[in-house]
Amino acid sequence: MNAAHVPAAEMDNPRAERVKDVTRLATRSGRAKRGAFLAEGPQAVREALRAHDEAVATHRQPVVLEVYATAEALQRHPDLAGHRERVRRYTATGEVLAAMADTVTPQGIIAVCRIPEPTLDAVLGARPRLVAVLCRVQDPGNAGTILRAADAAGADAIVLTTGSVDIYNPKAVRSTVGSVFHLPIVAGVAFPELVEKATAAGVQLLAADGYGSVDLDALQDDSAARRAGTPEAPTDAPRLEDATAWLFGNEAQGLDAGELAAAGHRVAVPLYGVAESLNVGTAATVCLYASARAQRRSR
Repeated sequence: MNAAHVPAAEMDNPRAERVKDVTRLATRSGRAKRGAFLAEGPQAVREALRAHDEAVATHRQPVVLEVYATAEALQRHPDLAGHRERVRRYTATGEVLAAMADTVTPQGIIAVCRIPEPTLDAVLGARPRLVAVLCRVQDPGNAGTILRAADAAGADAIVLTTGSVDIYNPKAVRSTVGSVFHLPIVAGVAFPELVEKATAAGVQLLAADGYGSVDLDALQDDSAARRAGTPEAPTDAPRLEDATAWLFGNEAQGLDAGELAAAGHRVAVPLYGVAESLNVGTAATVCLYASARAQRRSR
């Protein structure tokens, strides 16, 4: 039997070196050094293991490296208890899991996952139809919300430009509710490189901007008219059904002048009530779904 699969004694020392190694993954330097991050809780671990099974079955690099769980958690979630190829499993006490976890009230199971490293060239070479670009988005919760919305809308990839939050920090991973395992994520991309390569790949850049001159509702109406064969007046407005990378800006500052200038169009989500604006996560959800709907209807 492979040594990795030999049952081991329950881990009961919260100060053990292995526990400290896992705890360090809550820090950016710890993640960078090991090339791994934490997924906490049964839903995140379930999605991580599902992605791992698919990767191993198709001879790609494993997603999950280690799983730590209490006996009680495995009893509550028997689907997470089975053997997985190339995954080391450890049973631990609740005290040990609490020492490892980033949350105040851990749910009894943690996975150590490999940080994937897809490239921008690979993502664009796959001819994406819809990409979400986070431009200096710094709040982990907002980043996780955008990633989850992109996943739900069927986007092909996420790109984070230089200066954005580390999407693999524990809070961001939790806020994705497992979506971090569902689509390629390219981080640390210089914005000029994104513009050059996306343009060369035929992907239009649309800036989500509350002060934009193009109305998202009007774009959706235009898309519906094209599907119905209604004659259009000549316009230079973007087509939502075309391959698109949406640019979403920093929470406090929005998109800067260079980012706005690089986009083909500045698109505003209309506000019908008295709210001054939408937060970036909500605006991203609306924009991504508008493109996803237009693209699917056009097919």
